[in-house]
Amino acid sequence: MVVENKSYALERGRKAVEEALERRKIKGNVEIAEGGAYYYIEYEPVGNPMVSIIIPTRNHADITKKCIDSIYEKSTYKNFEVVLVDNQSDEKELLDLIEKYKKEYKNFRVVNADMEFNYSKINNLAVKTCKSDYILLLNNDTEVITPNWLELLVGYASQKHIGAVGAKLLYPDNTIQHGGVILGIGGIANHAFLNYDRDELVFGARISVPYNYAAVTAACLMVSRKKYDEVGGLEEDLKVAFNDVDFNIKLLKKGYYNVFVPMVELYHYESKSRGLDDNPEKYQRFLFENEYMHKKWDDIIKNDPFYNPNYSLEKAYKLDK
Repeated sequence: MVVENKSYALERGRKAVEEALERRKIKGNVEIAEGGAYYYIEYEPVGNPMVSIIIPTRNHADITKKCIDSIYEKSTYKNFEVVLVDNQSDEKELLDLIEKYKKEYKNFRVVNADMEFNYSKINNLAVKTCKSDYILLLNNDTEVITPNWLELLVGYASQKHIGAVGAKLLYPDNTIQHGGVILGIGGIANHAFLNYDRDELVFGARISVPYNYAAVTAACLMVSRKKYDEVGGLEEDLKVAFNDVDFNIKLLKKGYYNVFVPMVELYHYESKSRGLDDNPEKYQRFLFENEYMHKKWDDIIKNDPFYNPNYSLEKAYKLDK
């Protein structure tokens, strides 16, 4: 759509959305998306709620440092704590880094998870130690790009009808790693718009303005503490795969909407600290988790409520016919 000469129409549309928020007594700024003809809301957090940023790690001081430094150096929202969940680290570099952060930041603390790797159990353990209003699950192999990321995530997560809130995650070459999660693709679920350019104007501006998805990745996922507890946290039978998809579906079943918020951007360097599923034991675990999801959620996996059934389950948003 060519809108360069219709700025008055765009502004009237923006004003209409703004007035709708005012009638509903919802605080937020209405912005016009780049490219025009689409709008998005930046909800204002009510009060100054506390956010716990939970980051599991095992060694890998280099990527963990990049992640945590980006939080402290770039975040404009200040009422947060970083909760590093140490899963049996034994590298001197990581242990020294922990001591450095303890001395440097009052809002940094460590939870020791002395157990075999179980992503769900590790995060649930950390959440139990938090007294915050909002939980942000964050991979240690991410790096914050957007300074007001926490304000935007809290603004959406604070809405009564919203469950999980996810961010746009980028590969280092500025192509998309996460743009929402679609059920059924690849068997259980897969990310939308993989490898698209960061600012590509795809149909419906789906990587430019917020959209509802069945799920968003837990590599960067915010949710209110109340709603986290309401659905029982992460499913501990799912040690590695699909625990975030399961968590999102549980929120859907409670009547909440999960939202992809592309105004929030982070780099994601993809699970370096855990390694690949490249041995028989890990493969058997993957098969169990795959079967678990089908038994529990097969109907919704085959019928994603936010994905048109005319589209392909091989490649997102491609027509089968």
